[in-house]
Amino acid sequence: MNEASLEDLLVEHLLEVHDFAVGHSAGFAREYGIDRAFLLAFLESTQNAELIKWKTEGGVKWHDKLLQQLHDTIHKRGVVAVWRDGLKCGTCRFVLYYARPSSVSTEERVARWKSNRFSVSRQLHFSSIAASDSIDVALFLNGLPFATIELKNAWTHQTVANAMRQYKDDRDPKEPLFKFAHCLVHFAVDADEVWMTTHLRGQNTGFLPFNKGTKNGGGNPINPHGPKTAYLWEDVFAPHSIGEIVERFAQLVEETGDDGAKRHKLIFPRFHQRDCVHRALDDVRKHGAGQKYLIQHSAGSGKSNTIAWLCHQLVTEQREDEAVFDSVVLVTDRRVLDRQIAQTVKQFAHAPGLIEHAGKGSWQLRAALQSGKKIIITTIQKFPFVLDEIGELPQSRFAVVIDEAHSSQGGRVAGEMNAALSGGSALSGGKDGDDAEYEDQLNALIASRKMLTNASYFAFTATPKNRTLENFGVPQGDGTFKPFHEYSMKQAIAEGFILDVLRNYTTYQTFYTLLKTDDSDPEFDVSRAQKKLRAMVERNPDAIEKKAAIMIEHFRSEVANRMKKSAKAMIVTSGIENAIRYRQAFDRILQKENLPFQALVAFSGEKMVDGLPFTEDGMNGFESGKIPEKFKATENKFLIVADKFQTGFDEPLLHTMYVDKPLAGVQAVQTLSRLNRAYPLKNETFVLDFANKAQTIKDAFEPFYEGTILSEETDINRLNLLQDDIESVQVFSPDERTQWVQLFLGEAERAVLEPLIDGWVERFRELSPDEQIKFKGDYKSFTRAYEFLSAIRPFVRRDWEELAVVGRYLVPKLPAPQDDDGSKGVLEATALHSYRVVRRDVQLRIELEGASEIEPASIPSGGLRPEPQLDRLSAIIKAFNERYGQNLSESQEDFLAAHIPQTIAGDEEYQAAKEHSDLQNAQQVFEKKFDGELQKRMFEETELFKKLSQDKDLKSFLVGLLFDNDYNPSAPEPQA
Repeated sequence: MNEASLEDLLVEHLLEVHDFAVGHSAGFAREYGIDRAFLLAFLESTQNAELIKWKTEGGVKWHDKLLQQLHDTIHKRGVVAVWRDGLKCGTCRFVLYYARPSSVSTEERVARWKSNRFSVSRQLHFSSIAASDSIDVALFLNGLPFATIELKNAWTHQTVANAMRQYKDDRDPKEPLFKFAHCLVHFAVDADEVWMTTHLRGQNTGFLPFNKGTKNGGGNPINPHGPKTAYLWEDVFAPHSIGEIVERFAQLVEETGDDGAKRHKLIFPRFHQRDCVHRALDDVRKHGAGQKYLIQHSAGSGKSNTIAWLCHQLVTEQREDEAVFDSVVLVTDRRVLDRQIAQTVKQFAHAPGLIEHAGKGSWQLRAALQSGKKIIITTIQKFPFVLDEIGELPQSRFAVVIDEAHSSQGGRVAGEMNAALSGGSALSGGKDGDDAEYEDQLNALIASRKMLTNASYFAFTATPKNRTLENFGVPQGDGTFKPFHEYSMKQAIAEGFILDVLRNYTTYQTFYTLLKTDDSDPEFDVSRAQKKLRAMVERNPDAIEKKAAIMIEHFRSEVANRMKKSAKAMIVTSGIENAIRYRQAFDRILQKENLPFQALVAFSGEKMVDGLPFTEDGMNGFESGKIPEKFKATENKFLIVADKFQTGFDEPLLHTMYVDKPLAGVQAVQTLSRLNRAYPLKNETFVLDFANKAQTIKDAFEPFYEGTILSEETDINRLNLLQDDIESVQVFSPDERTQWVQLFLGEAERAVLEPLIDGWVERFRELSPDEQIKFKGDYKSFTRAYEFLSAIRPFVRRDWEELAVVGRYLVPKLPAPQDDDGSKGVLEATALHSYRVVRRDVQLRIELEGASEIEPASIPSGGLRPEPQLDRLSAIIKAFNERYGQNLSESQEDFLAAHIPQTIAGDEEYQAAKEHSDLQNAQQVFEKKFDGELQKRMFEETELFKKLSQDKDLKSFLVGLLFDNDYNPSAPEPQA
């Protein structure tokens, strides 16, 4: 039960099962970090003629010159490149690794693979300075170091944490064995966990977990046949696996830091990355093309690397002695990260000319496909345009890898993508469209939208929506759908790759009262008036000023000094006007408080506010594309956004988020996840939410915490019901519908097609407003649902296809139904009387359970316009104030505004705290005195006592307001 026994298990398995050879310290050249005994044995047995040539050329010191040249080449290019490309030594060239054979390899290639020397050394003495220092285990491939291992044992009170500390404290990165990229990877291991690093940097060494995960969290599951970590030596250290890592996974890449400096990074696959690629390739070998794979990998999973590995290996994968795919098309919806993922894929290429980044237009995509490029990178926005240019493609097999699948799998776009890959446009019927029968054309149109049998889809997303799960997920026996592979948010948090953004969550509630300014007391539609009034209040400059002040004070006191003063914040607003007003408020407050911070704003287009035009460029003083770069500047601490940068924005310095926008579902997860990127000294995040309840956020995150499950498939019968409702209105008859589609597929002129559509539009105008609303709503629902379902279900319905084709061109021409706005003028007849912001929840941690399912996509009907409920303006304002405000009687206001402040101001304990302690302690004493005075008057002010006892938010607001007035008497009076 000691450390040596774990070492015995590891080494014995390598020797007895994987046929490793035993290495010894005597054969290890410490000054070069190379096992010279196995290196020379490998060269003599495989390339003896070249070695003899080198001995003549190198002279008496050929041995030392060979080792020195090998050491210098590894130092310059990394050990992976030496294994892959070999060694040049004078006029000689040496192969230092023979690749794994394929299923059709010759006997000679199989023999070469078997000539590789895999060796393991125990207690290897690695240092020429400290001769007694040794590493527990070291693995070598042809004498070059593949891995070092420090083993620890919990039963002797040592864990993997001790192994990591040993690497940091006792393993000098200047030693040849531990130099960067000289040895591929270093493992810290105990019986429960494995951690790894590819770069030893003393105390700055960063270790990553190399664990399977258990119960969708960190760590490893129980192994009934040995230690939990036995997979390391049983699987990862198998010769075939080591060869695969050397050939396909390990990579020395170049990265550009924020300071513009270029640095090298040695990448070794994390367990889930390698596992994902393995499982996908195994399934491809088993089933060939025509499959679908949903891969749910959380932020922090290293998704770009996983996609790069998968793309490169799909290109080379074979089944039944031929390539499974002719080309891999990588489709990304992340415009900001498009270049980044393209660069990642390109850096992983081992041969030139394989990759085409078709980012300039559909013509470039067309050329890449026709020239047989193996990996083609494009965006979902560019892909559909290829239909007009590409014509017919050869009957090839494709792998379509989709990044952020939830954004790019919509019915029409997915259908057009399928049509292009199948060899023609879905709307033209192909080259022979003129001669084909109408039914053949219609069937071709239906088939083109479906998932192709000659293409496999690999869809990556952290937050799959219901349609994504139904489209790409794996059907289960109980009718549910699950992802093909998962790396959960729970595991990413447990392993430290992302932070828990729900750990420090504070919600606020706003209270306000309105005044009626129209003496005539007109009537308005209650529901619409209430919505308009609340929107008016939330974009009121005074309301935004109050919230902005809370945000800035919180940042100044709680955030500004974190992460060595590099922490930044995002303000999420509910619209462009609010974003502009927030930017104006931030500028005023920051200037008034003389704070060394600046705010940037992000929104699209131009917006008129208070009669003036505002653009992003004009407010920031530079062009929009530079916002991510400029936000990194030290002084730019705040980024105020309206939709932009809520998804796909990756800035690890982002520490805190201020939310003033209703969020729910996937949008809530994606927005708050902007904070979760791990970064040195970033140990926590803060969220201050002015618009949502904690339960709403919990409900949004729950389905994506462990792994997302779709409860059942979409009910296809809803299409029949919608079709009946659409046809019952008789805007067009079934015969007219069929005639129009025949003309359309026969490529009739627009002059023939458009008058028919216009005639149906006139019939639509003759409907009642309620009928118009229902017809248009039903038709939109039908078209969206049919385009989605027809891509994934094995049905052929000619009438549905005709209805969908007509809808695509009729619905956009239907005018908006006439609808009297029963709330018109309500804003002009109302004024904001008071506004206050109260902290609803003390900073809390939202705990997730991860045990929920998501429901299938709904197919709503158009519905009927609700009858407006009219009421007098005075009644609307009264109801509004009762909901959002808090009214106090005159005696209550006198007690709060005069008696309590005067009494507490003369209290000796409070004065001592005010003069000799900090603000927080002073406020605590003030609140204690407030409670005391309230207790004394509980019988005289019974209603107030009950109100403040039941409404903690109101009490907190009042205490804060009274304390601020006393502690900071120069502060401006609240707006009345």
